Amino acid sequence: MEKTEAILIGRTRYSESSLIVQWCSADLGLFKTMAKGALRPKSPFNGVLDLFVSVELRFVRSKSSDLHTLAEARWTNPRLGLRESYGRVLAATYLVKLISLVAETGSPIPEIHELLVKALDYLATKDPVPALITRFEQRLAEILGIIPEGDFGLAAAAIEDSFHRKLPVQRRQVFDWMGKHII
Repeated sequence: MEKTEAILIGRTRYSESSLIVQWCSADLGLFKTMAKGALRPKSPFNGVLDLFVSVELRFVRSKSSDLHTLAEARWTNPRLGLRESYGRVLAATYLVKLISLVAETGSPIPEIHELLVKALDYLATKDPVPALITRFEQRLAEILGIIPEGDFGLAAAAIEDSFHRKLPVQRRQVFDWMGKHII
């Protein structure tokens, strides 16, 4: 059984009672686990597997696929303040989708994980501002080595160009939300 600390970045219903949960961990990178029975009322995962929470988890690594079996999860940072505004959830969603776009499954990403922790901790107490999004993109592009440090304003375009994919739609949505809610 393996143990790590990770941020829950995605959930997909697998069956009537089970979930596939996507994680972001410093030492394991992006990976998925099957949370068997997680949707049952008496499940030990009941109320624990919420988006953007940090947890200490134990899982059994699969020998034949990249879908592992979740055995145990315990909150280390629930970030309950994220749920106080739609803008916070939208910004957090954009950040994790951006990481999913650029990070390779199963590869350690300590700097990216630390960047995500800082951004989510900020969003747990404050609404998003444009500087948060652009600085996150800037730092992510620097970590990935696709722009030199201090090359401000080019990060979003550099990420799109380097990965040959459009940025997640939530980027535009969060900037629209900020335009209406920031005075």
